Amino acid sequence: MSIIQLRGITRTYRTESVAVDALRGVDLDIDEGEFLAIMGPSGSGKSTLMNILGCLDRPTGGSYLLNGQDVARLSRDQLARIRNRTLGFVFQNFHLLPRTSARENVELPLLYSEDEPGWKEIHNRSVEALKIVGLADRAEHTPSELSGGQQQRVAIARALVTKPALLLADEPTGNLDSRTSLEIIDIIQKLNREGLTILMVTHESDIATFAHRTIVMRDGLIRTDRLNEPRSAREAILNWNDEDAEEIETEKM
Repeated sequence: MSIIQLRGITRTYRTESVAVDALRGVDLDIDEGEFLAIMGPSGSGKSTLMNILGCLDRPTGGSYLLNGQDVARLSRDQLARIRNRTLGFVFQNFHLLPRTSARENVELPLLYSEDEPGWKEIHNRSVEALKIVGLADRAEHTPSELSGGQQQRVAIARALVTKPALLLADEPTGNLDSRTSLEIIDIIQKLNREGLTILMVTHESDIATFAHRTIVMRDGLIRTDRLNEPRSAREAILNWNDEDAEEIETEKM
C-alpha cells in the first residue's frame, strides 16, 4: 500500500525578475515499509523534494497524497500536526539543544504534542527511544559530552519518540566517519525491518546501496528509479577493517 503518491509535482521559486524551477513534474509512489534513498548532484531538486515530502514546503503544482490525504489542501496548523504525529526528521547537523541532556532533547517533540501526554509518559517514551538507539546509559549527558555518532543517535531517538509512520533522513551520515556511518545505517535498517518507512537523502553512493530502492534526480526530475539488493550494514561492521576505511574515504574524495 502506498504511503506517498506524488503526481506532477512542481516547485518554482520566484524573485522579482527570475523564476527557478526546482522541481519540474515529479511522479513518485512510495509503499509502506520501503527504504528509499534519494540521490542527485547539487541543484538537482532532491532537497526541495524532501522538504515537500516533509510538509516543510508546498508544491507550486501537482498533487501530494500522504496516507491518502491531499497535503496541498491542508492548513498550516494541519501541516504542523502531521509533522508532529506522522513524520520523524533526522538531519545532517543533528540540531540538538546544546545545554540540555540527551533525554530532554528527545522529549521535545512530545512537549508540542496536542495529545498532551503527562510527564511520566514523556519520560518513559524518551527513555524507550534512547534504548532503541542504544543510548539509555547516556540519557543525562549533554551533546558536548557525546561523540558525533552518539549525537546522531539522540537525533534518531528524538525522531522516533512520537512513533511516526515515516522517517525522513537528510544526509544522516554526512558529518560522520565511515565506521560510525555504518553504525547509524545499521540502526536505520533495523527500524526499517520493524516496519518503519524511511526516505534518506544522501550524496554518497556507497550509503545508498543499503536502501531497497534508489532514485537519482537531475534538473528537477527523477532520472532513474531502481531496486537494489541492499547490503547489510551489520555485516559490513562485522567485516570492517582499515582497508575498507581507506577505500570508502578515497571514493568520497
